[in-house]
Amino acid sequence: MPKLLIVSREAEAYRQLIEQANLPSLEMATDPAECDIVLGEPRSIRALLPRLSRLKWIQSIYAGVEYLVEPGHRRDYILTNARGVFGDLMSEYVFGYLLAHEKKIFERFRSQQARYWDRAESGLLRGKTLGLLGVGSIGSHVARTAKHFNMKVWGFTCASEDSQDVDVYFHPPELLKFAGGLDYLVCVLPRTEGTNRIVNADLLDALPPHAVLINVGRGNAVDDSALMQALTQGKLAAAVLDVTDPEPLPAEHPFWTTPNLFLTFHTSAKSYAEDITKIFIENYYLYLAGKPLKYQVDFERGY
Repeated sequence: MPKLLIVSREAEAYRQLIEQANLPSLEMATDPAECDIVLGEPRSIRALLPRLSRLKWIQSIYAGVEYLVEPGHRRDYILTNARGVFGDLMSEYVFGYLLAHEKKIFERFRSQQARYWDRAESGLLRGKTLGLLGVGSIGSHVARTAKHFNMKVWGFTCASEDSQDVDVYFHPPELLKFAGGLDYLVCVLPRTEGTNRIVNADLLDALPPHAVLINVGRGNAVDDSALMQALTQGKLAAAVLDVTDPEPLPAEHPFWTTPNLFLTFHTSAKSYAEDITKIFIENYYLYLAGKPLKYQVDFERGY
């Protein structure tokens, strides 16, 4: 009989939702040594790996699973992550900042505080080009949203071309060509060795000076020094970072005072228990049937 261990700060919410689903044969466990299924946060689960002697499957409540795929950790189990539930949340976040930039919302507020009647013309998203650095499930959702604003969408990816909302695809080694035509660059890459500092000085120099960078993927993708230099020297209009490396950002880090840099502290897309539980329930029935689980992670690729 499968036994489930929940490892999350919201464990009680997950437990209630799973018990309400009346899943067949499933028992709750409190001892890591007794469970064969784990649902929870990768960082917390990693510390338990040596004690999970019966482990067969881990369902991450996050999309990112870097804490479980780092070299040296065990890989003798099925690892699945959360997908298909963050796209709308990420799109709201990304387009909130795109609209704030085009409609000069921050500038208008400063004008209000200064009691200045500011009639400067606002911009339009229509006709602008949005570039997706990574076109997975989240990137595809952002692309679909962009089409509602009549934007052009370019995608840079190593492999997949699954999104019908991407107008032009680019592949390595076309990164700088991809960057050269963008008004907005949205980074949605996972943390892997291949994504380390991909947003470097060369890429930032290739972007037009009016471009805006938004990173909702992982902080390792950005070369901090190169980004600060680009913003300080006016080579980039603005940057919005929901993720940094490290997190939390140390108080002495220069990002806090870098001009035209907006920090949002990894808040763009929360894992809601009701959303993640639906993924777990669907995968649990597949698990019982001995069928392949959805959203399996490739340990070598890291996602």
